[in-house]
Amino acid sequence: MNYVGRWQSSFTGTFRRFLSLESSCRQNIWDLVEEQSAYYANLLTRCAQTSSLYNGRAIHGKLIKLHLISSLFLHNHLLNAYLKCGDLANGVQMFDEMPTKNVVSWTAAIAGLAQNGSSQEALLLFSKMHQSGIRPNEFTFVSVLNACSFSNNCTHPYQIYSGIVKLGFESNVFLANATITALIRHHKLDEASKVFNECLNKDVISWNAMIAGYLQLSYAEVPKFWHQMNSEGLKPDYFTFASALTGLAALSDLELGLQVHAQLLKCGFGNEICVGNSLVDMYIKCYHLDEGFRSFEEMAIKDVISWTQMAAGCLQCGEPQKALSVIEKMKGEGEMPNKFTLATSLNACANLAAFEEGEKIHAFRIKLGRTGIDICVDNALLDMYAKCGSMDAALRIFEAMKDRSIVSWTTMIMGLAQNGQAKKAVNIFYDMMRLDDANPNYITFVCVLYACSQGGLIDEGWEIFSSMSRDHGISPGEDHYVCMVDLLGRAGRIKEAEEMILRVPFQPGVLIWQTLVGACRLHGDTETGMRAAKHAIDLDGMGPSTYVLLSNMFAGSSNWEGVGMLRGVMGRRDVKKMPGSSWIEINGNRRPPTKADGDRFKSVFG
Repeated sequence: MNYVGRWQSSFTGTFRRFLSLESSCRQNIWDLVEEQSAYYANLLTRCAQTSSLYNGRAIHGKLIKLHLISSLFLHNHLLNAYLKCGDLANGVQMFDEMPTKNVVSWTAAIAGLAQNGSSQEALLLFSKMHQSGIRPNEFTFVSVLNACSFSNNCTHPYQIYSGIVKLGFESNVFLANATITALIRHHKLDEASKVFNECLNKDVISWNAMIAGYLQLSYAEVPKFWHQMNSEGLKPDYFTFASALTGLAALSDLELGLQVHAQLLKCGFGNEICVGNSLVDMYIKCYHLDEGFRSFEEMAIKDVISWTQMAAGCLQCGEPQKALSVIEKMKGEGEMPNKFTLATSLNACANLAAFEEGEKIHAFRIKLGRTGIDICVDNALLDMYAKCGSMDAALRIFEAMKDRSIVSWTTMIMGLAQNGQAKKAVNIFYDMMRLDDANPNYITFVCVLYACSQGGLIDEGWEIFSSMSRDHGISPGEDHYVCMVDLLGRAGRIKEAEEMILRVPFQPGVLIWQTLVGACRLHGDTETGMRAAKHAIDLDGMGPSTYVLLSNMFAGSSNWEGVGMLRGVMGRRDVKKMPGSSWIEINGNRRPPTKADGDRFKSVFG
């Protein structure tokens, strides 16, 4: 081989080694870039998970410095981090400036907007994605359906679901669940049920979404749905049990509630606090207070909701003293009361007329300041002081309130009326009409008309009664007519009261006629009283109130023969008069008196 040939051969070998080395270097560089990209992608994912916007921005700067920002892979991770951290402005700007976008980019942007409350913008972006020709995937549809849930347009879920079916994703259980949730949030329960029934691979989340829908929109269907779920062999989770028990509580369905409780013990979800709260609520709503207490005591963990619910349950079951005991024990356990706890304790004091205990709770409320306290606590304070007869304290609270609701005004009006300050109650009503933007409701008019009847304010009563339909669009109900009949009857205008009853635009109830009987007894109008009593007995022949009123009217006119005749009628019809009751307080404990208390008082006072 000549010199030239040897040189060419040597050059070719060297060039090939060079190309091989260059290729190896390029591969090493590319591997390094990929390794760096994966590292920074992992950091950005952690920033998104922890909402660490500061660190996310620092990584963004580092990527620009390393010239890695051109990577679509890292661009998508940056976009996700900004949006998950709530920085919509920079996230949207980054999305708009991306030179290339794939389905991950669009999905991240739509998900970020939806999760940050910008549902309309998310749906608009999805529309642009469709126009761009990018095919959405399952994750895109989940985010879009989430946006649909909070959109004002109830047709959006239907449109999105049609796209899901068109692309063949209808068998995807995640999309079915998201569709069900979106439809329920738009109160489309029948449509949600159809999607649910058509889903062939339902999971526990599917069932939970539907039972939550029934609970919100049609809780009477909860028992039927529970039976269906058991017949199909689904194993409920803690959310299923909590939802079912809440629905049964609303229905006061103790029989099925006991079955669910037994199944709950078998499945072992009893330690979940939300399940425990729902179970206690079910027993309370069924007026089984003892079982409610037993379930409450068995709860491994209790929160402020647990304690407050138990106290409110005692109140609901007519045990205000037990309600206060629960709240006292709660404080001893170190649990801080919230506004609902305070309102419940004040309502218990109001029921017991426990002035001193109410003052202690008021002091505690002052100690808390405005933190976590709202108007419901102040309204409960008003009611407590009014029920305890301390109208000066109630007025001080009322005048110090920065915000007053219609409940505040109505409570004040009723409190004044019940404590002999009828004229002031009516003036408060007029102040409300003049100074506040609160519109009187049905109950407000009952209270102010009651004040007029207590104070004999006939002119004011007629004017307020007439203004109901004329100025406020509220048709007077039976309660309002009762107050007007009482107002006229107390003033001795018996004939006018009877004529008013006969003009009532609906069938007068027993209470209206009983009110007229009471007025006739007061003024000795036996003839009208007997007519009114006949109407009342025709409506409720077993209620003792009418017989007692009529008997007192006969006794007032010394008609003892009539009194004896009525007692005979009550005996033959087995009408029993309910005995009166009272409370006594001994060493801070309020309860009905017993025979032993009577014997003790006799020994002390002779």
